[in-house]
Amino acid sequence: MELSTAALLAASGLAAGLVNAIAGGGTFFTFSALVAAGLPPVVANATSAVAVTPANLSSAWAYRRELATNARRFAALGIVSLIGGLGGAYILTVTNNDAFRQLVPWLLLFATLLFAASPKIVALARAIGKHEGDHPSTKAWAAGLAFQTGVAVYGGFFGAGMGIVMLAALAITEGDDFHLINSAKHLCSTLIQLVAVVLFIAAGLVSWPETLVVGAASVIGGYLGVAFGRRLPASIIRWLVIAVGAALTLYFFIR
Repeated sequence: MELSTAALLAASGLAAGLVNAIAGGGTFFTFSALVAAGLPPVVANATSAVAVTPANLSSAWAYRRELATNARRFAALGIVSLIGGLGGAYILTVTNNDAFRQLVPWLLLFATLLFAASPKIVALARAIGKHEGDHPSTKAWAAGLAFQTGVAVYGGFFGAGMGIVMLAALAITEGDDFHLINSAKHLCSTLIQLVAVVLFIAAGLVSWPETLVVGAASVIGGYLGVAFGRRLPASIIRWLVIAVGAALTLYFFIR
């Protein structure tokens, strides 16, 4: 691996760890860098998922107190995340590179639009999930779990934009407490990626040299991201991700 390629991959991992910890969207950086490094699209996507998993674990560990306190509350969300993530990852393993290459610009466009519309999406989700005291209504809880299952399928398959859609799903079941929602997001995204990672490794879709470089940098970014996330407005990071997503969407449409 050339030094310039390693530097590109390390930078993408650091950026992914930072933005995933705060607002989501790190896949924009890692997937694009891995494609630029010469990996086929399906392998780049699987490698990206494996590489950023340690960063998600790092961020989840930073929220360990919230996760321990709400373990029973998050149990159902964890179960549907595992099931959906497994389904999405399986779909990727049976998708060939040419078909996936055709899907990439549309997936990036979809994720970018989700980021741009995220305030309205989360506001709508909160309206749907009006709470009765500290808990959502039964109908809102069921809707939130169904929504999270769909998010998990998408996350297991591709993942860009998964974090922001997940925030909307969790706003239905968890209400307005940002740190509660964010801790649940890190738990669910980690479970989705862990089950996907097992399937990707078993299918032989992971390129390990690139994984090690991106993964090491993303762990640093993920832990730092939690610290910055308590200080920086998420909107700043969100608009940065939107700009990157728009540029990458245009690039993949015209390449």
